[in-house]
Amino acid sequence: MSNSIHTKLLERKEKLAVIGLGYVGLPIALEFAKKMDVIGFDINEARVDLMKNNIDPSNELEASDFEGCSIEFTANVDDLKAATFYVVAVPTPIDESNRPNLAPLLGASNTVGKVLQNGDYVVFESTVYPGCTEEDCIPVLEEIAGLKAGVDFKYGYSPERINPGDKVHTLQNVVKVVSGNDAESLEEIAKIYEEVVGAGVHRASSVKVAEAAKIIENTQRDVNISLINELSIIFDRLDINTYEVLEAAGTKWNFLPFSPGLVGGHCIGVDPYYLTHKAKEVGYHAKVILSGRSVNDSMGFYIGKQTVKKMIAQGKDMNEAKVLIMGATFKENVSDIRNSKVIDVVNELKSFSVKVDLVDPHASSEEMKREYGIELSKNIGSNYDAVIVAVNHEEYTKLEENDFLKFFKDGKGVFVDIKGVFKNKIKELEYWSL
Repeated sequence: MSNSIHTKLLERKEKLAVIGLGYVGLPIALEFAKKMDVIGFDINEARVDLMKNNIDPSNELEASDFEGCSIEFTANVDDLKAATFYVVAVPTPIDESNRPNLAPLLGASNTVGKVLQNGDYVVFESTVYPGCTEEDCIPVLEEIAGLKAGVDFKYGYSPERINPGDKVHTLQNVVKVVSGNDAESLEEIAKIYEEVVGAGVHRASSVKVAEAAKIIENTQRDVNISLINELSIIFDRLDINTYEVLEAAGTKWNFLPFSPGLVGGHCIGVDPYYLTHKAKEVGYHAKVILSGRSVNDSMGFYIGKQTVKKMIAQGKDMNEAKVLIMGATFKENVSDIRNSKVIDVVNELKSFSVKVDLVDPHASSEEMKREYGIELSKNIGSNYDAVIVAVNHEEYTKLEENDFLKFFKDGKGVFVDIKGVFKNKIKELEYWSL
């Protein structure tokens, strides 16, 4: 099929465009750009300017990752007219009531609709509930472009599987799920993704199946972690160390290795709400999923309260107490602060009049201020009543107890190790973990 869109892209007779150049869009755009001509589009001009200078605004990629790539970065919608294959990779957040916020996705659909022409392809990568692509996005494309989906243009869905900070499970070596609106589009989309995904692709039978597959990946992890979080609360009341229990139980071949912690970020802490929203639309109240979300969403407040209890037990006056929280991002060794549950710990401590210093070697203080109204402290003091290691950044896990002792008032206080990495290493301070 020499006239196929796959062949035309490889022969550089046509161009591929990626809309949204964040954690998901930029890596896929650069991979495609090693094989074909790519237009990288983002509405944020400041981010586009950085990428033009081989700088990843998300701090995930090196300057060398931009080398050897045939890519044009732009914030100008008109530049997208040169493309025939569009990949939409914009965020799908939730609002304050935990309902899906489709504004970025529908905005991107509107943008593509303005430049969409006969014979073009549109593939969505954003995580959504089953049916969203065909029920919410495609009608926008059809209305704006004045074209008929499946007749005038083809479409598909291929969920992103990017794991920020993970240098092992990268785009190239994780199987990519792909789908299309018919057999022809599925094959074309699969061939194009096979060019950049060394691990190969899985051809899903429909767009809805592909959407559902993505959303249950994160929902499954969320529910499993919520169980362990609930167990950690129970074990704490029974005066049992959760990590010792998990270590013992983990000796059985089929025990699943999950651990307690704060569940934030833009995937696990968000995606299940997309599924429960759709379930509600079709008349089903998701009990297990929402119960798991409730447990995980409460963990930051629980950690804050437990820290206060430990300090009170040591005779500390909460009006005078000061706590250092180490780590503000949603996970270790990344700069991403989106939906960070560390903020819940901060807010809970402040509700008890506790003074809080928050530090993080990866996060941006400006972003923290803009997103949460909280600035990062520039320096770590030496007069804290408690220290909470909230995120296991490499810089923190290398520290010894003597390093932490310097932070405490009179070398005494409460040491909270959320993820249990300092288990059996803290002897002088009062130690607590989930």
